[in-house]
Amino acid sequence: MSYKCSRCKRDVTLDEYGGVRCPYCGHRVLLKERAPDVKEIDVK
Repeated sequence: MSYKCSRCKRDVTLDEYGGVRCPYCGHRVLLKERAPDVKEIDVK
């Protein structure tokens, strides 16, 4: 799963045993990336 660090804005992939921490800057707040697909809704 892909996450983005809220401080340095780099892409981070988490390991199962690594914990929740950015390996580049050490910040602990990570944001989950959204899927790039666009959803279309019909309105009547």
